[in-house]
Amino acid sequence: MADTLHGRDYEQTPKGPRLKPCAPHDVLARLGDKWTILTLLLLSIVPGHRLRFSEIKNGIEGITQRMLTVTLRNLERDGFLIRHCYAEVPPRVEYELTSMGQDLLPALHGFTDWIRQHWPLIVDARRDFDKSHPAVDNKSRDDR
Repeated sequence: MADTLHGRDYEQTPKGPRLKPCAPHDVLARLGDKWTILTLLLLSIVPGHRLRFSEIKNGIEGITQRMLTVTLRNLERDGFLIRHCYAEVPPRVEYELTSMGQDLLPALHGFTDWIRQHWPLIVDARRDFDKSHPAVDNKSRDDR
C-alpha cells in the first residue's frame, strides 16, 4: 500500500514503513556536501548574484581550486548556476545564480538560521553522548 509523506512516496510493509531513495536524495546529498551551501550563500550576498572564480575562491575560507571547480561544475549541472565565459586575454569566467538557484536561497537561509539557533544544543547533545558512550570511535565525531 503506497502513501505519501511530504510529497515522497513510501509503502507500509509488515515490518513498518519503507522509504526508497529517489531523485530528491541526490539534491540533498549535493546540498549537504562541505562547499555547496557556502558557494550558494556567497553568491547570494553579492549584487547580481554573480562572481568570478577567483572571487568565489577568496570568499570561501579553506576551499581548494579543485574542490571549487568540482562544486561549481556540479551546481551548473544541476541548474543552480550559469557559467559565463568571456573571450578576453586573460580569459574571464563568471558564475551566476540561476532563477532556480535564487529560489533556493530562502530555504537555505532558513536552514542555516535553524542551525545557528540550535548549534549550542547540538554541541551539548554531542558532548553528553560522547560522555555516555566512551567506546564510540573518536574519528567519526565532528566536534567543530
